[in-house]
Amino acid sequence: MKTTENIKDSARSPLADATAQLQAHADRGEPLQPEAYRLAFADPEFMLRRDTRGIRFQLELLKPDLDLQQAGIENTIVVYGSARCVSPEQAAEELAAARASGEPQALRLAERAVRNARHYAAAREFGRLVATHSLSQPPREKIHICTGGGPGVMEAANRGAHDAGVPSIGLNIDLPHEQTANPYVTRELCFKFHYFALRKMHFLMRAKALVAFPGGYGTLDELFEVLTLVQTRKTKPVPIVLCGSDYWSRLLHWDVLVEEGAIAPEDLALFRVVDEPAQAWAVIRDFYGL
Repeated sequence: MKTTENIKDSARSPLADATAQLQAHADRGEPLQPEAYRLAFADPEFMLRRDTRGIRFQLELLKPDLDLQQAGIENTIVVYGSARCVSPEQAAEELAAARASGEPQALRLAERAVRNARHYAAAREFGRLVATHSLSQPPREKIHICTGGGPGVMEAANRGAHDAGVPSIGLNIDLPHEQTANPYVTRELCFKFHYFALRKMHFLMRAKALVAFPGGYGTLDELFEVLTLVQTRKTKPVPIVLCGSDYWSRLLHWDVLVEEGAIAPEDLALFRVVDEPAQAWAVIRDFYGL
C-alpha cells in the first residue's frame, strides 16, 4: 500500500511536477510545447506510438506487480465466469417486471436470468469460503480472490470475499463497451489493463488455483490458455476446477479430444468438474493439504 509519506515524497518529485504541469495545460485548454520539447514520459503522442508498445507492455506488467508486492499479496485463487450473470435478487426483480409487462421475449430472458443466477450465488459462496479461510492465516499464507473485476460471476466472487471482510483483487480490462469495476473489488487492488496478454499473465503470476464458472468466449479463452500452459509445463501444476457439471458437459465433449488423439488420456486429469462451491474449495484444500 502507498503510505502517506510515499505520497508526500512523490508529490515533491520533479517527475510528479512534470506530470502535474502536463495536466494543468490540459485543464486550462492550453496548447503544449512542441513535441520535441516535451519530456518523453509526459508526451502522450510519443507514449502511444507503435514503437513504444514494448514500454507499455513493461508498465502494465510492472505497476500491478509492485502494488501487489507492497500489499503483501502472494497467493491468489483466480475465478473466471460470465459477466452476464446477475444476482438472484436482481433476477427476481427482472422476472417480476417481465411478468408485469406481459412481453413473451422479456419473460423468456428473465426466466433465463433466474436460472443462471445460481452461478452468481455459487461464485459468491466460493469467494466467501476462500476469504473465511484466509482470516485465520498469517499474512504470507493468506489466499486472495482474484477476478477480472467486472460484473456477473466476477462480481459475485469479489462480493463473497467482501462479505467476509477480506480484500480481493480485480484485473479489469479496457473494452469498447467500457467494462467498469464492480463495487466489491478492493479499490487499491483494482487494476485496469489495455492488453489482454498482460492481464492474463497477472492472473497466473500468483495463482494457486483457478476456478471456472459457466461463461462465454472470454471464460473459455482464459480456461484453455491455462490448460495449455499446464499441459506444456510452461507453468506449475495448479488445481483447475470447473464448477457446474451440467453446463460443462453440454458445452464440451472432452472424450472426443482423446478419441481423436488430440490430447492424451492423462490430460483429462488436469482439471476437475464439480457442482458445489464447497466441492471446488475441497479440491483446492486437498491439493495443498490445507
